[in-house]
Amino acid sequence: MNGRLDGHIVQGHVDGTAKCLSVTEKDGSWEYVFEFDEKFAPLMIEKGSACINGISLTVFDVTTNGFTVAVIPYTYNYTNIRFIKAQSTVNIEFDVIGKYILRSRELNNK
Repeated sequence: MNGRLDGHIVQGHVDGTAKCLSVTEKDGSWEYVFEFDEKFAPLMIEKGSACINGISLTVFDVTTNGFTVAVIPYTYNYTNIRFIKAQSTVNIEFDVIGKYILRSRELNNK
């Protein structure tokens, strides 16, 4: 890499599932709120990323067991996100750098 690192680093592996709590249209875009298993809380950071059903998205309003994503019209129209409704269960993958950091901390605390 000899330039700016842009985008999200995911591998295509499912780490768990999340439940969609709500979908709200906002002036042509959409906000999706998800709930996930609290054991994954250390892997979620404000303005970080999560991969939902293979779609890498920026997260916000992160809590210990939830987060929100904003979806622009292009992403809504050209991915499977448009099929996710409230109460849907989705596959979730967390950022790989966060996984490495968490693993390193676990090994250093032994």
